[in-house]
Amino acid sequence: QGRLVESGGGLVQAGGSLRLDCAVSGRTFANDALGWFRQAPGKDREFVAAISYNGASTYYGDSVKGRFTISRDNAKNTVYLQMNSLKPEDTAVYYCALKALGGSYYYTRSYDYWGQGTQVTVSS
Repeated sequence: QGRLVESGGGLVQAGGSLRLDCAVSGRTFANDALGWFRQAPGKDREFVAAISYNGASTYYGDSVKGRFTISRDNAKNTVYLQMNSLKPEDTAVYYCALKALGGSYYYTRSYDYWGQGTQVTVSS
């Protein structure tokens, strides 16, 4: 069983930065790919970023390319999402997710375990 716990959300002004952390337990972390998704009120859960098991490959949603960076520290069983140049439209609950097997990085159905989410609010 995998347990994912996000932290680092909060309120920030437009143009500011935040870093989200996701600590993973109950898994051999270095074997698994990880991703970040977000969900705004009334909208579907949206792909934000993903990283392969060894960190060699990263993937980003079009709306965050060039502003967000995903990384991982396999020694700390933690994945990070550095968010820069934040915009009000980035406001959402952000979820960390773990992909144990195959499937596309971009779809929620490919992920086996999810965190509880952390709120990010960007004020204009």
